[in-house]
Amino acid sequence: MRYLLFIFIVAPALEISLLMLSGKTIGVWPTFLLILTTGFLGAYFAKKQGMQAVIKLREDIQNGRFIGDTVIDGVCILVGGLLLLAPGFITDILGFLLLLPFTRKWVKPLLLKLFRRSFQNGNVIIMK
Repeated sequence: MRYLLFIFIVAPALEISLLMLSGKTIGVWPTFLLILTTGFLGAYFAKKQGMQAVIKLREDIQNGRFIGDTVIDGVCILVGGLLLLAPGFITDILGFLLLLPFTRKWVKPLLLKLFRRSFQNGNVIIMK
């Protein structure tokens, strides 16, 4: 619950402030072009990385390998792509961290720790 306050109030306020500062510093049109560019790059990288993740997931399932790591990659790619489609510099940075393979390897252990903690605390309920 405490994170919702940050996600829905503080984060957008920070994004708007940075966009206004950028518009004042480099101009409105360059800021607009930066937003469009990161959106298109995000869509391109999300599609490319997403297809690679799907192919790897199929191979892992066919070969009977553990798919947990591949699923986490897929979730990172999905969330990273969505963040890059949202206008703003903070979401773009977070999106690229989740989307690019060489930065994703640093983020994945943090996400796994968060998922484990959520399961152990009973915050996640799996319904069959």
